Amino acid sequence: MYVQTARLKFHIPHAGSLKDKRQTARSVIDKTRRKFNVSVAEVEEHDTHNWLVVGLSLVSSTAAHAKKSMDEIVRFVEENTDGNLMEVETWQD
Repeated sequence: MYVQTARLKFHIPHAGSLKDKRQTARSVIDKTRRKFNVSVAEVEEHDTHNWLVVGLSLVSSTAAHAKKSMDEIVRFVEENTDGNLMEVETWQD
């Protein structure tokens, strides 16, 4: 069993309030959950309206499949977010 995790940090320059940020966060989280069988949540910067940090996690039977799946998910999230992806960190156990 292989666990792949990722931390994605986005800058959302158009968010003027936490309400704007939460709307973007909810959209990204819901779309990602619907398309992939992955755990996803906002994990940091909860009270900062211009930054969104999302954590992702998945389990797979092979390391190669886990990495390939996470790469696809990261691409999807980047393409479906109103913000700019500034930082990506991934880990595999």
